[in-house]
Amino acid sequence: MDFADEITLTGVRAFGFHGVYADEKREGQEFVVDVALQLSLRPAAESDDVVDTVHYGELAERIVAHVENDPVDLLETLAQRIADDVLSDERVMLVTVTVHKPQAPITVPFGDVSVTIRRGRA
Repeated sequence: MDFADEITLTGVRAFGFHGVYADEKREGQEFVVDVALQLSLRPAAESDDVVDTVHYGELAERIVAHVENDPVDLLETLAQRIADDVLSDERVMLVTVTVHKPQAPITVPFGDVSVTIRRGRA
């Protein structure tokens, strides 16, 4: 198999209400998600048919739905939900999910905070 093949979706933006603090759950903020999927792209390359690959437009919509719905306290939980969704496609062997929270309630100047998880098939 061609497990070095990868689909990468970077900078998916959505507004959500995730966070530990009440004001985060009440006011919400923008989250940014990056995903990298490892799978064989050979079938799609040979058929030239989108049904033989992961449709990254549909994937982006699912990521946005995870950010916009069912608030959680931790970025780790949100990242896990996204990873579980991606791995529901049996063609995906490994997924890396990074959830950025650029407006996190941190009291010192910072550029970004993010959580990255990697999940694969057993």
